[in-house]
Amino acid sequence: MLIFYFSVFTILMGLLVFCSKRDHLLLTLLSLEFIVLSLYFLSSIYLSLMTFEFFFLMIFLTFSVCEGALGLSILVSMIRTHGNDYFQSFNVLW
Repeated sequence: MLIFYFSVFTILMGLLVFCSKRDHLLLTLLSLEFIVLSLYFLSSIYLSLMTFEFFFLMIFLTFSVCEGALGLSILVSMIRTHGNDYFQSFNVLW
């Protein structure tokens, strides 16, 4: 039960960092990946306690890898066009 509370705590800390660090895109992406890893850990604990199959975890990992690749491609295109990853220098209307 303690490990369940730990994984919920890590999800909440990832959400706290995600809400507080809005200056850099890289920090936002890292906090999202931390939340995804915490959710993976929590779901693996839940599935092992309920003796279910782990096929859902493979689908979850596939989607999380796609999300990470999409975030990195957005980061690279933003750095190529604007020179940095600050949200203040990024103007959507241009």
